[in-house]
Order: sequence, then C-alpha cells, then structure tokens
Amino acid sequence: MEPVRTPQTAQTTQKTLVIKVTAGADAPERCSQAFTVAAVAVASGVRVSLWLTGEAAWFALPGRAAEFELPHAAPLPDLIESILSAGEITLCTQCAARRDITQDDVLEGVRIAGAQVFVSEIMVDGVQALVY
Repeated sequence: MEPVRTPQTAQTTQKTLVIKVTAGADAPERCSQAFTVAAVAVASGVRVSLWLTGEAAWFALPGRAAEFELPHAAPLPDLIESILSAGEITLCTQCAARRDITQDDVLEGVRIAGAQVFVSEIMVDGVQALVY
C-alpha cells in the first residue's frame, strides 16, 4: 500500500529538473533561457542536471562561455558557476566526440556521458525534463 500524499508531503518531496540545451551561439536567446532556468532552479533549491548537446557543447570548454553575449541576459560564466555550485552539468558523449572534446578539456565539474545516462535521469519519478 502506497502512503497517501498530502499537500504537506508533496511540498517536501524534492523534484529534479533535467534540462537539455541544444542551442549555442547559433540561437542565443534559446541558449540563454536554458542556462537561466537552470541557474534559477538551483538557486530555488531544485536539483538540476543540465545537459550540453549540439552547439551548446562548446560551453563545456574553459573560456567559451565568456565569448557568449546577449543583451539583457546574465553572463553565461556566472550562470554556469551557479549551476555547478549545487547542480550538475553533463556534456553529451557524441557531441564531445564530434568536436574532439575530451574529459581533460572541459571545465572542472563537467562530466561527459551519453544517452543511456540521460534516459536513466529522466525516467525517475519526480523528474521534469525540458529541452531548449
């Protein structure tokens, strides 16, 4: 028999937000939105796993986020620092390989993992997945 969920217990159950960002400098507003949502969620106490895929893969490299500019948006390096402070950033294995990026190349705290790990993260109860 499952326990009855009351509004009180529902509020104390911590959810996880998994965000996949596929856009980079090629679609700056979409890219910035993903990082902003992830950073705000971390600041709100939500567990966050941010996945860098496609053109967003470049932001796993030191210095690349500093090159990104979007008027009226928080600086990408600040958002990444905030996310890594209490969340997780993962670079897609295939995206890394297509760009010749290795684990030795990426920012400290960024891991490289593949689709199997992504699927295992999003299939857990209490997870909300977003794709930008």
